[in-house]
Order: sequence, then structure tokens, then C-alpha cells
Amino acid sequence: MPVEFLTDEQAAAYGTFAEVPMRSELERFFYLDDVDRDLIALRRTRSHQLGFALQLTTVRYVGLFLEDPLEVPWPVVEYLAEQLDIADPSWVKAYTRRKQTAYEHAWEIRDAYGYKVYEDHEMGRKFRTFLHGRAWIHAEGPVALFDHAVGWLRRHRVLLPGVHVLARQVSEVRKAAESRLHATVAKATRQVDPALPGQLLALLEIPEGKRWSDLERLRKPPTRNSGSSLAKALHRVEEISAFDLGRLKLAHVPPNRLSALARQAMNSKTSNLGRPSEPKRTALVCTLVRHLEAMAIDDALDLFALLMSTKLINPARRGTDKERLAMLPKLERASRILARASRVLIERLQAVEETQTDLDVAALWAAVATVASRAEVHQALEQVESLISPEDDGGDSAMRRALTDRYNTVRPFLTLLGESPALGAASGGKRVLAAVRRLPALARRKVKQRALLPKEIDEKLVPPMWRRAVYANPDLLAGSVDRDAYVMCVLEQLMRALLRRDIFASPSHRWSDPRARLLDGAQWQAVREDVLAGLGLEVPVIEHLAERVHVLDAAWRQMADRLEEAGEEAKISIVVPERPGTPKATASRKVAVSYLSGSSRSGCK
Repeated sequence: MPVEFLTDEQAAAYGTFAEVPMRSELERFFYLDDVDRDLIALRRTRSHQLGFALQLTTVRYVGLFLEDPLEVPWPVVEYLAEQLDIADPSWVKAYTRRKQTAYEHAWEIRDAYGYKVYEDHEMGRKFRTFLHGRAWIHAEGPVALFDHAVGWLRRHRVLLPGVHVLARQVSEVRKAAESRLHATVAKATRQVDPALPGQLLALLEIPEGKRWSDLERLRKPPTRNSGSSLAKALHRVEEISAFDLGRLKLAHVPPNRLSALARQAMNSKTSNLGRPSEPKRTALVCTLVRHLEAMAIDDALDLFALLMSTKLINPARRGTDKERLAMLPKLERASRILARASRVLIERLQAVEETQTDLDVAALWAAVATVASRAEVHQALEQVESLISPEDDGGDSAMRRALTDRYNTVRPFLTLLGESPALGAASGGKRVLAAVRRLPALARRKVKQRALLPKEIDEKLVPPMWRRAVYANPDLLAGSVDRDAYVMCVLEQLMRALLRRDIFASPSHRWSDPRARLLDGAQWQAVREDVLAGLGLEVPVIEHLAERVHVLDAAWRQMADRLEEAGEEAKISIVVPERPGTPKATASRKVAVSYLSGSSRSGCK
């Protein structure tokens, strides 16, 4: 039978050699340093030396002493025998002839290396602190938490308990973390408004005459790509945002825990959400609605970006490209006439310049007339001017004028978009967001009765490619602004700002402010204790980093010593490049001991 959440295979592999250690694991856990060798050398016989080394490295790798010290893969025995210069590893079989010897050695190893029993009060307190912090901060499954618990015990040299004991403690801690989460969310919901839990739970009920509940209706994302569909998506955002769940004080709750609870609710049928007891029921519905608010905002902005791309910008670009292609034959004919006339004109002017004679205009026109009449030249010039945009924008200006004709597509959602409280801006997007906030007033403006003037818009938001469409509409009064063109210009600037995250949405998963996840100030202090406990960091950061530096420096020094001892027999070498750069380890028998002996011993950190 499986142990709690563990399978039979996982339970059987606990505290044993489930497989033969890899070479890297042998070098990490089964390498005998000078301290190990000194302690092993106190054994009188070769079998006791090898058996003692086997127990020493086994507890380092597995986390406990085995009932049968010889129940290890044979490559491990051979690796240890090679380090101890024991020719015949099979001598280790004599180690268990006297059972008390293994127990005595295990106690000696425990005392010499500072191993603690699981029941140790001080280490038990630290372990529980870590386990509760980890379960609260990380929304991970029981097996993952179990593995982290085993890792913590091994790192802190606490002998592993029975698999049943540890599995039961992990289950209890996870249950306590879930109960804490449900109680915290439900309490925060009641604190902002005692009636709010009831309002949220009312979403689960099916209104009279309806086929589904309001919650089920709010779960459905938009399915069509149109301006009216975007308006409905914004109405959905407005309806969910009316609960104002941003008021909930949940800064001390890890976001991933809230996300995991919301996913659990999302994967449940609406009819099942009302079955759990309190406070779990309120917590589930509350986090689900918070999640739906972010999803609704994401859906609306996704639809806005899709609408701008597929229904507005791309069709306008295709239309202007098609017009430009249709004009190409006329443009070619007119350009051909102007090119011939220009060549004759340039040749005559060069001749006048070379001969230093007076310019004869009549003779000049007569020379041009040999390739095209004066009327043909004027007609070709007028045609080129009418076919080519005066702005050097490669047709972008024409595309923006075509985009203005699609104002009716965006008109249904302008008011909702401009009044949406979900949008926020960084410093680079504040001007654009301010223009978006004025869109509702512009949408209500009757421009035929009262023209829009340049002073009423933000002219700095109108790039050169939009100026002709915004300021030079021949159908409007001179000096007035084309309202439709300016609105489309603002919407294009909004889309660009959203993609750059100069404008962002909150709450949101895909369009949020990337800096919002950086904890600082009060937000960090609210979760600091749990985060540090979950990471197993108990000392101040300066001490922690100093300890890491010390370990790294010791590793370099030990490596230098080993390479120096090996001499020409070393399997690797450290090569220092001639030019300034990072030394590299290579598979070579030539050892650059001078580098390691010098730089590492002088404090290479």
C-alpha cells in the first residue's frame, strides 16, 4: 500500500540506494577528504576501515544509517576501496561479523560530524519552521514538499525518520497551510464588507428564467472579433470589477497560493463550488472572481490588439497597397515623360555652363519639345504630384488616412475603454493614457456642430505619418482637427504603449506591469519571514554570503592541493590564457599549479 501520497516505488526508494550513484555523485558524496581519512585510519583492520568509510559516506548520501551497512551498490565499495588503497574490496564483507561494530561506528560518526536525531528539539523547531514556510510560500504538491523536506534534513545533518513519520508530517503541514489560506482570504473578504461574501456566493445561484448562473456567464470569454464584441468584453470587465476585490488586504498572501486556489476553482463546476464548508467556500469563490477579473481584462486587451491588427491596420494597409499598385501604370507613364524632359534639360544646362553663354529659355523649351510637348510635361508633373504623397513616409500617411474611415468600428467601445480603471501607465505612457481618458468626451462630441480645434488635443501624440490625416481633411473647416483621425491615432499609440508595457493593466496576467511582482517596502516585510523560512535562510544576508564565499574559497584551495599532489598524473589542468580572461579547466596532464597555488591561496573568491 502507498504511504499517504507516495507510491509503493517512492516509499521503497526512501532512505536507500534506489540506483547506482552517477560519477558526479560519487565524487561529491563519496570522496574522502583529510578529516575523513584521519578518522578512518583509527580502525585497525582493512575491513573495518572500508566499512567505516561506507557508513560515513552512506549517511552523507542517503541521510541515515542502513540496517545492513553492506546494502549498497558495489561500485560505491570499489570507489572507496580505491581511495583507501585496499586491493580487495571484498574484505568489507567481514565488517558485519560483529553487529555491534556497525552500531558503534554509526554513533561515532554521528558525534564526530554533528548529526542530529530527528527528535532533537532545536532541529525539530527549525525543521517545522522551514516546512511551514515552504508549504505557505510555494504552491507545490505533496511529493515535491516531501522531497524538499528530505533535502533540508540531509543538508542540516538530521537523520531521516521513518517514511510514514515524514509523510504524515508533510500532509499535516500542507493541510495547515490550506486552512490558513482559506481562513485568511475569507477573513479579508468580510473585513472590507460584511455583505461581500454573500454577494459573491449569490453568483452561484441561477436567476429565475435563466439557464445558467451569473458566474457561469462571466466565465465565458468573447468569441467574435469586432468592435461590439470588444464593448461586451469591457462590459464584462466592468461587471466583475464592481465587486472591487482590489480592496482585499492580501499582500501577505503569496500570489502563487492565490493563483493555485483560483485554478482549483476554475477547474471545478459552478455547481460544486457551493458544496465546501466555510471558510473554504468563500475563499474559493473570492479568488475565482479575482482571477476572472484579471482574465476578463486580458481577454479585452487581447481582443483590442487583435481588432487593431486584423480589422483596422492590416486591412487599411492592404487597401492602400492595392491603390498604389493600381496607380503604378499611370505613375510609370508620367515619370517616363518627366525623365526624358529632365535629361534634355540637364544636358542643355550643362552645355550653357561649359560655354559660359547666356541661357536661352526659348531654345531650352524647343529642346524639351523634341521629346515631349510643354502640355505633356505639365500634365505629367500634375499626375505625379497627385499620385505621390508629399510626405516621405513610404505610403504610411495614406494608410493612416484609410484607417480613419474605420472609426465606426471602434466607436462602440471608446467610452468603456476611456473610463476603464484597469489601465495604468509608467512614465513613458502617461501622455498616451491621458489621451485615452479623453476618448469618451471625443466620442460624444458632435463635430459637425462644433469643430475640434488643435488646442483641444495633444499635438505631441500626432506623429508625422498622422499629421495629414488629422490636420488636412479637405471636408472640414480650415484649421480644425479630424476627430476620427485623432481617435484612431490615439488608439494606435495605445496599442504600441501596451506592447511596450508603458501602459499596463491591473489586475492582469498577460498585460500587467512587470515591475509589480518586485516586492519592496511593506509588501516585502509582510511576507519576509515566511519567504526566508521557506528558503531555509536563517542568518543575516551578510553572514550567509560570507559563508558561501568561505566554502568557495575552500573548494579552490582543496582543488589546488589535489592538483599539486597529483603532479603530472592529474587528469585535468587549469590553463591561464595569455590575454586577460577567465582560466579554463581542460582534460590535460600538464598542470598549471602555479596559478592555483598562487591565486587561490591568496584568497581567490
